[in-house]
Amino acid sequence: MFVGVDFDGTIVDHCFPDMGEPVPGALKWLKRLNGYGAKIILFTMRSNSEMFTTALSDAVAYLEGNGVVLFAVNENPAQKTWTTSPKVYAHLYIDDSAFGCPLIHPKGFKRPCVDWSKVGPQVESLCLSGRWG
Repeated sequence: MFVGVDFDGTIVDHCFPDMGEPVPGALKWLKRLNGYGAKIILFTMRSNSEMFTTALSDAVAYLEGNGVVLFAVNENPAQKTWTTSPKVYAHLYIDDSAFGCPLIHPKGFKRPCVDWSKVGPQVESLCLSGRWG
């Protein structure tokens, strides 16, 4: 199962280009999804640009340093055999900006973020169903 996951507002608070505080439950659930064999694709607007030289690298290092195994970053190498589309292919996408995504607004956070207490169990059930085995 390919899972595209946004970074700011989904895994950490919105503090771009800095690293925000972790969104409650995000790292726990991402590692748990790793354990079920989900292929996590970091799907973010962060980049290593001239202005923000390490914004993307910092996000990748943050995740890997916290035990989240990434399958890919801003691409899905598995789709290269059947499409040249620039859209990253995933079975589902987790993003605080997605319509209908459950959100919370923890005290001290700049903006609402993903409610992993609701998202995590739902994605887990999809992993366990074998639907995208």
